[in-house]
Amino acid sequence: MIARATASQFKAGAFEIIRIPYINSTVQIARILEDAANYTSVICHTIVGRELREALLEQAQRYNIPTIDIMGPMIDAVQHVSGFVPQLKPGLVHTLDQAYFKRVAAIEFAVKYDDGKNPDGILKADVVLVGVSRTSKTPLSMYLAHKELRVANVPMVPEVAPPKELFEIPTERIVGLIIDPAKLNNIRAERLRSMGLDPESCYADSTRIKVEVEYAKSIMHKLNCPIIDVSNKAIEETANKIMELICSKKQTNIFGVDYCSQI
Repeated sequence: MIARATASQFKAGAFEIIRIPYINSTVQIARILEDAANYTSVICHTIVGRELREALLEQAQRYNIPTIDIMGPMIDAVQHVSGFVPQLKPGLVHTLDQAYFKRVAAIEFAVKYDDGKNPDGILKADVVLVGVSRTSKTPLSMYLAHKELRVANVPMVPEVAPPKELFEIPTERIVGLIIDPAKLNNIRAERLRSMGLDPESCYADSTRIKVEVEYAKSIMHKLNCPIIDVSNKAIEETANKIMELICSKKQTNIFGVDYCSQI
């Protein structure tokens, strides 16, 4: 990001930014500097290990390549004011933490309880999404899972009664997703084409779609749940709206997590 911001300050020519992660040996550094010497280069780095930093500086001086140490001055300043001794171990920022495991568990939950596979998930979920097919229930579930929310989703089909579990949880945990029938018709027809199927099948029939949408709305009204029209919304926009609904209903106390801070 610093390299891109710096390059943006210059009008002349284009700059190629090459990112090389996971530097863990002096052999790598020697090879990288040898390649860099073939071009007009500047190297900015976040290497914290003493041996690797020294090797980088030595090779850079050999090839007369300017280097910018991004992490070094920050570490030295913090050490100076805090009195703490830095560990100088690479990769610590990526250490597995509690938030990571929560995200993984939420993603596994979303996969397990996707598309109404198991109604037991409704009772365990932080949020349950309901709607007809192709209203982005699955991608929304995965997006919210990365926010550490356990999400189940249930398709609304006129021939199939909604699971009884939907009526056994607080209505604030349910979010209905609706969409304009004409837009849904286009989405489904395109989906069928991409699968090599007839776009004129019942799945994309306009009359059938209207029946499905009206049926879904009737179930949502029975549940008395908040409803979001996803017709012209991106996944991120709909997800943020769901998060806002959680906060407005003060669900942080129910879920035990302050999701409002993640919006």
